[in-house]
Amino acid sequence: MLGVVLTVFFTTLALMAPLISPYDPLRMVGQSFRPPEDKHPMGTDDLGRDIYSGMLFGARISLMVGYLAAAASIAIGVIIGGVSGYYGGRIDDIMMRITELFLVIPRFFLALILVALFGASVWNLIFAIAILSWPGTARLVRAEFLSLKEREFVDAARTLGAGDLNLIVDEILPNATPPIIVNGSLEVARAILLEAGLSFLGLGDPNMASWGYMLNNAQRFIRQAWWMAIFPGLAIFLVALGLNLVGDGLNDALNPRLKER
Repeated sequence: MLGVVLTVFFTTLALMAPLISPYDPLRMVGQSFRPPEDKHPMGTDDLGRDIYSGMLFGARISLMVGYLAAAASIAIGVIIGGVSGYYGGRIDDIMMRITELFLVIPRFFLALILVALFGASVWNLIFAIAILSWPGTARLVRAEFLSLKEREFVDAARTLGAGDLNLIVDEILPNATPPIIVNGSLEVARAILLEAGLSFLGLGDPNMASWGYMLNNAQRFIRQAWWMAIFPGLAIFLVALGLNLVGDGLNDALNPRLKER
């Protein structure tokens, strides 16, 4: 429940940012390095920009990247893992070798290269994270399909004349959904952390406020203005914590083995 509260809270802030933000997050609205006060509850940065407004709009970018990149990676992983697990044989061998190729390459460093090649924009970040995050989902879905395709209800549907597509979409995939949902909540957290890491290194979109971009700007002034780093860092920590707690809770709720106990 704590994870749900944290996730819903930050998602609500992200959606309502244009309505509740007092300032434009990229415009100078006060003196530089003002500590937290009534007018600026989280202080201002080196250019006099309001950190509270940056936090609100940063939530929009960080969560958008997290949700969209995770959704895209899960879609790729489900397709590749499902086809590989259902058909097996040579198709399985080829797809798993491709999956293992992506697994052995360090995700963060390859993301650095992709973003550096294609440019630092939000959509390029989403593309880079999605294209590098699907192998874990693919292996999970493949394992579920290998187990489920041998079950009696699949044999019964096949006997009644169901084709491969119907067996995959109508019979096997719904029964493989619980672990996919759990993995999806964790993938969102990983995507947010990866986006924050890339933005911290200066590869985020400079035209949009994000928590990683705010941390990148704060590192030079950590001793002079602690509030520039503490608030975006705390937000990343709480969002990642909330999503991981949601994943643990979903696993407890959807895992039939735990229900049997």
